[in-house]
Amino acid sequence: NLRSILLALTVLLLATAAQAQTTNVKASIPFAFVVGDHAYTAGEYTVKSMAIDGVAIRIDNADESEKGITLSNPCSSGQPATGTKLVFQRLGNNYFLYQIWTEGNSTGREFRMSKTQVQLAKNYGKPELVMVAANISH
Repeated sequence: NLRSILLALTVLLLATAAQAQTTNVKASIPFAFVVGDHAYTAGEYTVKSMAIDGVAIRIDNADESEKGITLSNPCSSGQPATGTKLVFQRLGNNYFLYQIWTEGNSTGREFRMSKTQVQLAKNYGKPELVMVAANISH
């Protein structure tokens, strides 16, 4: 009996942790942007985890003309996010998707810097952070 209760609690905890690591958001992005080595035009996008671990992220625009898959790393904050948002780094006139946060979570997803982004950072110094509000998609 005790073994069954412990198994049920373990499954519940794993399911909760898995849910917290997945990403599924929609946002209207008013500018062209880059993730990794893939450039995207301005528009409506869905950003979604490909698996429970959240490492592979799929990025699709509403009309499905732009799509890509990129890898991400976990990131954390001392406080839970107050809203669901995409965070971009702006270097000059170039925007790079940097992080994704969902409301109520203190963990998010962060994208690796591309070679172009590293080079631009040398020229522009510290990037400006630009937030775009997003909605959790189901």
